[in-house]
Amino acid sequence: MNIKAPRGTVDILPEQAKNWQYVERVIKNVCDRFHFNEIRTPLFEHTELFQRGVGDSTDIVQKEMYTFEDRGGRSLTLRPEGTASVVRAFVENKLFGSAIQPVKLYYFGQMFRYERPQKGRMRQLNQFGVEAMGSADPAVDAEVIDLAMTVYKELGLTSLKLVINSLGDSESRKNYREALIEHFSPHKEELCKDCQTRLTQNPLRILDCKKDRDHPSMKSAPSMLEFLNEESRTYFEKVKTYLDQMDIPYTVDKNLVRGLDYYNHTAFEIMSEAAGFGSITTLAGGGRYNGLVEDLGGPNTPGIGFGMGIERLLMALEAENITLPVEQQLDSFIVAFGEKAEMESVRLVHLLRENGVQVDRDYQGRKMKGQFKAADRVHAKFVLILGDEEVDNQVINVKHMQTGDQTEVAISDIISYMQTVTKEMGGIS
Repeated sequence: MNIKAPRGTVDILPEQAKNWQYVERVIKNVCDRFHFNEIRTPLFEHTELFQRGVGDSTDIVQKEMYTFEDRGGRSLTLRPEGTASVVRAFVENKLFGSAIQPVKLYYFGQMFRYERPQKGRMRQLNQFGVEAMGSADPAVDAEVIDLAMTVYKELGLTSLKLVINSLGDSESRKNYREALIEHFSPHKEELCKDCQTRLTQNPLRILDCKKDRDHPSMKSAPSMLEFLNEESRTYFEKVKTYLDQMDIPYTVDKNLVRGLDYYNHTAFEIMSEAAGFGSITTLAGGGRYNGLVEDLGGPNTPGIGFGMGIERLLMALEAENITLPVEQQLDSFIVAFGEKAEMESVRLVHLLRENGVQVDRDYQGRKMKGQFKAADRVHAKFVLILGDEEVDNQVINVKHMQTGDQTEVAISDIISYMQTVTKEMGGIS
């Protein structure tokens, strides 16, 4: 029986996982500097959370969620995105009462969406995201965008494009919604079935449609910016001013609406412009969601955040030919031959690891030549050579594989010796 991974999922193999780990370390370091703290939420939630939080009219809720009924008859859903879960945790655990405001959180998580798998877009995807709740200051919007851009820049990406727009407050959105209905209604029968439904449920989503994006009515659609009231216009201008202050270039796109119902005011996407990246260029997207906390049972609390796909980030690194400085070597490998040496190697491996030295040994019963080949395959920097005679004399030979130099070290000193030489080569921090 040949069982394969489900469609839309992939195995991340050990060599690839090192790149993932490096990227995650960089991201965590950036979040530390921006004073964002990690939160971890469940993989599944009550279905109602996403229906209320994400929006009944969205493609995610209507077409893409993995929903099931548990043995108690409760409807549960594998999380399709991170914001609703984080906001639920914020409300349930009363983080709105924290003395430190805004509450700035980040997460790494697996999300699940039933959609057509393609490169960089899987049914099980890995996402990094941040949420800042408790401040309506447009400077927070700029800070969140700055964090996302900093992550990409720290990893070496240069072919980036930041696109921003304002969706305005509830009054501005209401006026814009009516204008879109008036504009698209004469063309209703020419639009796809989804957009025909969106026309009454959420006409802003028509602007985000991939099927109808080339329809002439799209190009002549009114701009959200034309319907911003004074407060919303001032807010957006401040966000742009803060980005200018940080020398973060951006493009205003009047058709950028994002795909989720909870967004208002600032919306943004970061795209890759690298040659050969592919037709779907978005790397990250997010925006402000004032009102979502209230919708999920909390007090009036403004918020803003974004989600960033790790798979797409790695694709962008590949498109720009960026090799991550990932260490693929092993600090040390013990080659043992002889019965006494075999027993002593077990003890030494344990002690070295216990004292912070990275080490491995042979478990295949290979002869000495085979053990050296094994050490070479794992790119060991040092090989520790131990035979029965060395055990009797309480010494061990340490060979530097790059230079070929060999040093005899007392077994009683091998821990401190290996700590020193590996630290000099960057093996121990």
